[in-house]
Amino acid sequence: MSSPAWPRLAYSAALYALSPLIGWRIWREQVPTYSRLQRLGLRLQPLPPAPRIWLHCASVGEVRAARPLIEGLLARHPMHSLLLTTMTATGAQQSQALISEQTPSDQARLAHRFLPLDFPGAARRFVRSVQPELAILFETELWPNLIHACRQQDVPVAVVNGRLSPRAFKRYQRLRPLMASTLAEISWLAAKSSADAERFNALGCSTGITRIVGSLKFEMASQNKAKKEGEHLLQDWGERPVWVAGSTRDGEETLILQAHRQLLRRYPSALLVLVPRHPQRFDEVAKLCQTESWALSRRSLQQPATKQTQVYLGDTLGELAMLYAAGRVAFVGGSLVPLGGHNVLEPAALGRPVLSGSSIENFADVAEPLLAAGALTLVDSPEALADTVAGYFANPERAQQAGRAGRAVIEAQKGALARTLTGLEALLPR
Repeated sequence: MSSPAWPRLAYSAALYALSPLIGWRIWREQVPTYSRLQRLGLRLQPLPPAPRIWLHCASVGEVRAARPLIEGLLARHPMHSLLLTTMTATGAQQSQALISEQTPSDQARLAHRFLPLDFPGAARRFVRSVQPELAILFETELWPNLIHACRQQDVPVAVVNGRLSPRAFKRYQRLRPLMASTLAEISWLAAKSSADAERFNALGCSTGITRIVGSLKFEMASQNKAKKEGEHLLQDWGERPVWVAGSTRDGEETLILQAHRQLLRRYPSALLVLVPRHPQRFDEVAKLCQTESWALSRRSLQQPATKQTQVYLGDTLGELAMLYAAGRVAFVGGSLVPLGGHNVLEPAALGRPVLSGSSIENFADVAEPLLAAGALTLVDSPEALADTVAGYFANPERAQQAGRAGRAVIEAQKGALARTLTGLEALLPR
């Protein structure tokens, strides 16, 4: 049964009305080697040969989480090429880094482009140009006109690693007619958990196409290279107690620096490795550190962390895992401020004890088993953060035990990748 058109038409009219604001926002999200016309479904540049699978990820975190799926698709479907799209410039850079790490033969089959804005004409042009045999949307990337354009051109659409936080669910409930009409055009939805599946179903997704497969975030790619490089960096810094605050967000760095100042009273040689989530904030965070008179070194400027350095700013792209490995304790940002948190599995996979603020609703499904195993600790203030880091510094054996527990949780939770690949294979032409 076809879905009603009016919610999508009303949504498109709202997009056109907001197009000046959207255009300004997208103008900033740009990489010089890409044409801005890709945002309108034009000038996609030559693509690897068909048959083709298209996978869309929103930004950096999703590209990282999708890496095992990308490599699994390349391995399982050697006759297909794969187009990866992202919405953000940082996602594009992360995609290019991922492509560069593949074998030469797989590099020739893997390409990245920007996703067009979800205007009806741009969506139709994009799908006609790409001509995918299968469209895969990662997590909650539900773009009504792109999904409808796929349906018009008989391209099956799958949502994988499907997640819908309670906060997002409440927001989407206000748009239920639009979400119901969009989800009615999905061919298969692989949810991370039963709670996610229930929320998708409540918005109108058919229970007949919904499967609970687990989280792909547990399917971590090998971290051996990052761990080796990080531990080498840690050796260069000597016997200093080092902790890492990664994926930090606006308003959070001030709290982390407060915690570090308290930590220095107990461990005067302690080093904080601070890694903001978004590169457009690197200079802003550097200025904050300088304003507060911290002894700062910036990785982007190849400044070494000397004995006098108190804060080492990880202002580069693609090195977060390596920097997590360079510390003895890891704090994951986006969580001391009410933003839902970021991926706590990345430092856990490196065998590091993990700390987070209490705002972790976006990653509750992966945080819960880590909490139960004692691999993750939640803190709600700079004082609690400093105390917990100091506790791990004082008891290295307890830190190692928490790190081992985190790795064990990840190993025990694997299996979602195989289930996802099997489900996707059923959607491809025989």
